[in-house]
Amino acid sequence: MPDVLRAPGRVTLNENQSWRVGAVTDGRVVRVMVNVGDQVKRGQVLARMHSHDIHESRALYRKAATELSRLKSAEGYSVRQRDRARRLYEIKAGSLEQVEHTETALRNLQSEIFNAQIEVERTRSHLVEFLGIPADEAEHLAGEHEEDDDLIPIKSPADGVLLQRGVTAGTVTQPGADAFVVTDMSVLWMMVAVPEDHLKDVRPGMPVRVTVHAYPKRGFPGRVTRIGEELDETTRTVKVRVDLPNAAGLLKPEMYATAELSLGATQPALFVKETAIQEIKGRNVVFVRKASGLFEARTIELGRPLDGMREVLSGLRPGECVATKGSFILKSQLMKASMAEE
Repeated sequence: MPDVLRAPGRVTLNENQSWRVGAVTDGRVVRVMVNVGDQVKRGQVLARMHSHDIHESRALYRKAATELSRLKSAEGYSVRQRDRARRLYEIKAGSLEQVEHTETALRNLQSEIFNAQIEVERTRSHLVEFLGIPADEAEHLAGEHEEDDDLIPIKSPADGVLLQRGVTAGTVTQPGADAFVVTDMSVLWMMVAVPEDHLKDVRPGMPVRVTVHAYPKRGFPGRVTRIGEELDETTRTVKVRVDLPNAAGLLKPEMYATAELSLGATQPALFVKETAIQEIKGRNVVFVRKASGLFEARTIELGRPLDGMREVLSGLRPGECVATKGSFILKSQLMKASMAEE
């Protein structure tokens, strides 16, 4: 049997694939579209909220757009004034000073237009890209409920599972407060407590086999990705991070788990084929041959699996003959005999 290090730990969220989602401004949540456990997509709207920032930002946008329109109208007049001054100068009816004055005025106006265009784009970008609403306010009849165009969306930043929901309709939220937690459960972490004296045997990239109480007979493959820098002074262990693929979704955060790390050496062990093992009244049993056609049910303690076999920790001696094919038939006959006796 390969020599392994067994160390306890727990399954945790993959912090590189978890996102805490909040509001971008002060406001009141009006609608919530998702519940804990829902699968969400990148860009999906999780909730919508009302904020005074909407009206203030749209007012600034309208003001900037109006100012840009005014300046562009003034530009046309300024161009005509410059052209008139040039014609008068050409026929000796005007001065060069008048031409230069109108050209300077036009350049100044064009500079103001450039700055006004920047302000329009800035205020539009704040509405569309930051708040996530259209720049132009939709027209609604008096007394109508607020439409989506008038509410700031709170969107999911990635595909994943909604793990936490911290708001309901009516919640007043602030920037920085966690409204939702979204996580990608396809790869989780296990934080393993490795004893100090085995730290020399652990290295990044080495394979790990992880077992959890929910699936005691199943091993989940993982890989060491990081070794902690600090030693726990109480337990004298170091935290080692293991990446655990979880495509089937069987593993859950906060599960207690055991990690088995191969140390490269081997040790002698006793094995039986897995087909020889039957379960009777919660006990693992094999049928040991005592004579031709006579078998004894023997309770055994199992260890680790290896290539279709299971390690036997106690209950058998090397060299004893056990039934492999047909062990289920022997179990059935034993159960039938027990029922007849009762």
